[in-house]
This record gives sequence, structure tokens and C-alpha cells, in this order.
Amino acid sequence: MIKKIALVCSMMLAVNSMVSAQTAAVKPLTIGEVRTIKSKALNEERTLNIYLPQNFDKSKSYPIIYLLDGSMSEDFIHVTGLVQFFNQMYSMPETIVVGIANIDRKRDFTFHTDLKDLQKDYPTTGHSDKFITFFEKELKPYVESQFKTTEKYLFGQSLGGLLATEILLKKPEMFNNYFIISPSLWWDDESLLKQAPQLLAKSADTKKFVYVSVGKGEHPVMIKDAGNFYDVLKKAGKKNWTVEYKMMETDNHATILHRSLYEGLVKLFPYQEPK
Repeated sequence: MIKKIALVCSMMLAVNSMVSAQTAAVKPLTIGEVRTIKSKALNEERTLNIYLPQNFDKSKSYPIIYLLDGSMSEDFIHVTGLVQFFNQMYSMPETIVVGIANIDRKRDFTFHTDLKDLQKDYPTTGHSDKFITFFEKELKPYVESQFKTTEKYLFGQSLGGLLATEILLKKPEMFNNYFIISPSLWWDDESLLKQAPQLLAKSADTKKFVYVSVGKGEHPVMIKDAGNFYDVLKKAGKKNWTVEYKMMETDNHATILHRSLYEGLVKLFPYQEPK
């Protein structure tokens, strides 16, 4: 009986030792930072999820991606994984990603409309002007005061793609590279798309990469508008703009973003054989 008790005690000690060892080995997995900034333009605090490369060095300069819909529960984690993969397997340099967490994307990503049905369905809508001011005057200066940066990218899908299109047409100098996925150009009876030729005529012909994509399984209006926007961009005659278009044959509005960003990044960063 004494031997059995001793054996049980020994087993319990062994289990406790294993649990203690496992607990002692646990530490946080950190891929970046979460910062909060106060916006005067929006009169609220905004959360930034920031991915930093594994070998991040504050003294070095990095390309930077601004990701709309950048909450942890939205696109931040899978997009940062894609960026890390392209750095590891393709010719993409180490890159910082700034995910802008949403509070009210319908408010921030849409411009004013007089259409009553849209006002009813989107009661907070129509304040992209304030968000763009926040972006241009507060967010970018703050981020670029904290990190040394080179190329600047904007990633946006759906209503985020609408905002990215509005910035490209009205404030093109804000970014060097635009990834516009499934843009909601149907907004306000396609008014932004209709204005695009006149707005593009005012844009400087400085080096820029613009990638537009849509899924074959999306709404026919979404498909038509994305194709028409690509045609307008091509006809604008910007010799220093590289404009790409991709129809994602097997994707719909819910599935397109990750695969489409992959296809767009390949255009910029082709595969390189390991040295």
C-alpha cells in the first residue's frame, strides 16, 4: 500500500513538473504594436494595428502599407501574413503595415449623397471628406514621424475600395501605389465614376501603380463599374502610371480580397529563385 501511494505521489509530482515547465515556456507572440491616436478631424480616438518586420530597425527606412478595414477582426492578420510571405518568398522588401481599425466604415468611406434610399439605408453616411482629412493631415504625418518610410501603399476593398478610388482621383499624391479591390462605385448613382475623367485630367503624371480587381461572382453592377473604371484609367494617358486589372474568375465579394491582393503584389514583386 505504501509503495502504491509513493508511486501515485511520484506521478503527480511528474505531472506538476511538466505543467510547470510548460507554463514557464509561455510568452506573448508579438508581431507589432497597437497605438491609439486622437483625431481632431473626426473628434474621436482611432486604433492603429501596426505590423513590424521581424528584423525591424528604427534607423532603417521601410515601405508602408495603409490598410483600410484594418481591425484585428477584419483584414489585419491575414494581410500581414501575406506581406511576410511575399518578403520571404518573393522580391518584396520588408514592409510595415498600418491597419486602421474601423468605428463606422459606412460613415468614413462614403461621400455625401442626396439619394433618399441610400440616406435611409446608410443613416450615418457621407463623411469621407473628414476621414480623408484625418488620413492626410493627422494619420500619415503621425506614422511617418514614428517610422522612416519609402514607398506608400493604400489597400481598400468594397466601401474601402470606394474610398481608395476617391483618394486616387482627388488626392493622388497621398500614395504611390493603390490596390483597389471590388470598389463600390455604384455609390451615389456612380457619380464618382462619372467624374473620373475630369478628375484624372487634373492629376500629375508622376510614377504610380494602380491595381483594380473584381470577382466574377460579384454583382453585375460591381463587375461593370470596375471594368469601366479600369478603362477610364487607361484612357487617361498617364505615361508614368502602371495600371493593372484582374478579373478573379473563382471569387465573389466575400472571398476576393486575399487572393486578389496576392495577384496584385505579384505584379510588383515577382518570384525570385533563392541565391
